[in-house]
Amino acid sequence: MRTHAVIASPVGDLTVVREGPALVGLYFEGHKRRPNETTFGERADESFDDVRHQLKEYFAGTRHTFDLALTPEGNEFQRRVWTLLTRIPYGETRSYGDLARQLGDISLSQAVGAANGLNPLSVIVPCHRVVAADGNLRGYAGGLPRKRYLLELEEPDAASADRLF
Repeated sequence: MRTHAVIASPVGDLTVVREGPALVGLYFEGHKRRPNETTFGERADESFDDVRHQLKEYFAGTRHTFDLALTPEGNEFQRRVWTLLTRIPYGETRSYGDLARQLGDISLSQAVGAANGLNPLSVIVPCHRVVAADGNLRGYAGGLPRKRYLLELEEPDAASADRLF
């Protein structure tokens, strides 16, 4: 059974969807490819205190990783890409090509980009940490201003002077 909550954040309201104990979605207002809200289940804000707490810590800059049960829905390739996203350290970025190489085939860069764009757990599975090979920002389901905000939030102070975006 699915339930959902709406959680306020510095990047706007976030809709978080849980199926049983595991999160299956986190979506921005205006999220590209956002599922129909009828699939989110009943609203149960009180059942999401753990998520609310961890997101609050993340946006305060005191949490660098999330400790939540996740069950993103996607095909095997997408899930492999999303697993790689969770291994990109806070404050760092990787290119689509970097991830394709980790999968064993640089020619998968565009497929990595497509899977990245379909990540159903924005912020928690940090697809915002993936940039173009030249360091520039490319598409983001929540919009480039949000991607920029998240990267700046995670950016080490010393790096901000050398920012490419």
